[in-house]
Amino acid sequence: MTTTIDIGTLIIRTPETCGGRPRIAGTRMPVQSIALDYKSGMYPEEIAAEFPHLNLAQIYAALAYYHANKDEIEADIVAYNEECKRLEAEYKAGKL
Repeated sequence: MTTTIDIGTLIIRTPETCGGRPRIAGTRMPVQSIALDYKSGMYPEEIAAEFPHLNLAQIYAALAYYHANKDEIEADIVAYNEECKRLEAEYKAGKL
């Protein structure tokens, strides 16, 4: 007998984890990470192979969330890239 899973429970958001960004429930994997792999041309099955602790249902839930909330996730991606650039500049300047 298989258990039915409410897909609404697969993506969660908590303020104390991953900066409050949406993530796959039971993990610290933010939706934006799945979206970045998908945008780089990876298929869901390839993403699942890259992250063996995730199953295809979780990957597809993250992708569904991404497509339903594209503006939010794209803004998260931009903010993440800007933070990486800032930290890299500080590191190169000897401030880290």
